[in-house]
Amino acid sequence: MKLGIVGLPNVGKSTLFNAITNAGAESANYPFCTIEPNVGVVAVPDPRLDKLAEMYEPDKKTPAVVEFVDIAGLVKGASQGAGLGNKFLENIRRTDAIVHVVRCFDDENIMHVVADAGTNVPVDPLGDIETIDLELIMADLEMVNRRVEKATKAAKGDKKFLKEAEAFKALAEHLNAGKSARTFQGSDEELAIIATADLLSLKPIIYAANMDEEGFAHQEDNQYLRQVSELAAKEGAQVLPICAKLEQDIAQLDEEDRAMFLEELGIEKSGLDRLIQCSYELLGLISFLTYGKDECRAWTIRKGTKAPQAAGKIHSDIERGFIRAETIHFDEMMACGSVAAAKEKGLLRSEGKEYVVQDGDMIYFRFNV
Repeated sequence: MKLGIVGLPNVGKSTLFNAITNAGAESANYPFCTIEPNVGVVAVPDPRLDKLAEMYEPDKKTPAVVEFVDIAGLVKGASQGAGLGNKFLENIRRTDAIVHVVRCFDDENIMHVVADAGTNVPVDPLGDIETIDLELIMADLEMVNRRVEKATKAAKGDKKFLKEAEAFKALAEHLNAGKSARTFQGSDEELAIIATADLLSLKPIIYAANMDEEGFAHQEDNQYLRQVSELAAKEGAQVLPICAKLEQDIAQLDEEDRAMFLEELGIEKSGLDRLIQCSYELLGLISFLTYGKDECRAWTIRKGTKAPQAAGKIHSDIERGFIRAETIHFDEMMACGSVAAAKEKGLLRSEGKEYVVQDGDMIYFRFNV
């Protein structure tokens, strides 16, 4: 899974990236500090995997991972090449979802840039979101118009392309009205056609509402957070209230001190944990587990994935030669104390090709090639 961290300059993108990846990307109070996208790969926290590793003492413990890409700050006019323009847009195109960092605090010492890198303007979360959305929409509109033209030409020789042309024409009208592809209400057939285009404004979004420490401590009073939450509710997007500076401080602590610090702040999970949880929910992802003395590992799949396709995540040969999946849920195993004890109680199931893998399933695949 690859998540692109985007936003206007100076909203806290690199500070957040540093916090969640501890990668030390440069962070400074001027636009375009991040020129090449910083990339960081982080482990997905999973207490179930930790417990399995404790039980089996494997040669290797391999968690699922998330790749974060810190993308250069965008300014108004990027779709026409302003700022870093097309490079910014292309970097977004390669991600599975967007983490849109939105500034939700006032600080006269930090510039707030929208169009002119030398002009400081008042903080306006909804305006910031609209600015970036519009750039993505305009870039998409150019691509959609090309698809309309291509499908219209093809339809002269084959009428089956008429539906494609009509679907993209309808989407072009929607985009022209300043609305993102995510909010387009079409038929199932139209949506399936549109999904074949790699559209920027179709990507799922998490709004990371970046607050200062005071605002984060009193979220119920933060008017900026309230505005972002109301917009996200209308879009069906996720909102992650966060203090990037605080998360950066937390990331520098060791595990024991970090836990104590979070407890003192009254926070159950770190920003990284909450961001990953949001990402999994947004993209409809779950994890299954494989186990043994050689390796204990977590694998990420989409909800609804059947056993053979889950096996294919490990190796294509296992999917091709799939026979059955010996399965038990992690919670059932823990209640029994071990897989052997669960097997004695008849709880270790033999599942076939139609079995839909569940989050937390422990699986041993039988196959023959």
